[in-house]
Amino acid sequence: MEILKVLWERGPSTVREVHIASQTRKTSQYTTTLRVMQIMTDKRLLIRDERDRAHIYTPAVDRENVQREMVVSLIDRVFGGSAESLLIGALSARPASKKELTRMRQMLEEHEKGKKP
Repeated sequence: MEILKVLWERGPSTVREVHIASQTRKTSQYTTTLRVMQIMTDKRLLIRDERDRAHIYTPAVDRENVQREMVVSLIDRVFGGSAESLLIGALSARPASKKELTRMRQMLEEHEKGKKP
């Protein structure tokens, strides 16, 4: 996820650029970053452009889709399939700002309207 975050934020990057950017969050060896990016390429999570000497990597997966899949997995594995339990857990773990709460209310209202016939 850390590598994907860097690439989503920076755009196409070399292994060295990803490694340097990720060091602010988590310390690892350059060779570890390289190996993980090679594995991610094999799994089709990244695309590698080999035209230049320094290969350029881009995400092959969309941020929103990855986040959605992870939330579904988290809801199922940790919260017994309950979106309500996830929301309660999230709000008890970190307080939301007034702006965030207002946006959540709007989203819930929009979601309810979309579910009505």
